[in-house]
Amino acid sequence: MSSSCFRVFVFSCLPVVAMAQAPAAGNAQNGRELFVKYSCYACHGYDGHGGAGARLVPLPMTVDRFTAYVRSPRTPQMPSYSPKVLTDAQLADIWAHVKSMPASRGASDIPLLARIMSGK
Repeated sequence: MSSSCFRVFVFSCLPVVAMAQAPAAGNAQNGRELFVKYSCYACHGYDGHGGAGARLVPLPMTVDRFTAYVRSPRTPQMPSYSPKVLTDAQLADIWAHVKSMPASRGASDIPLLARIMSGK
């Protein structure tokens, strides 16, 4: 077997691991910049815990569902963002940023609130 045939044979027998892995969705750092640039924080807060808008953290949506919702929100307060305004890649970045935000602590995990709730 010639060396070029051997190389083709060896490489054709290697498992294709890279193709089996799904690409990571979004860049959280870029998403943070877009979250501020497009004023998402104005309604959802810098921490994603809400305000005038819905609470985003924890975000139970996949990137595809998030994109679909931002394109056609079900509430009149939320503006829709067409692909001309925010591309799918930019929305994936915003989704990655929101997914990276820490969830808020429960009342029982905050000492003062836990004491108030226990009545002590």
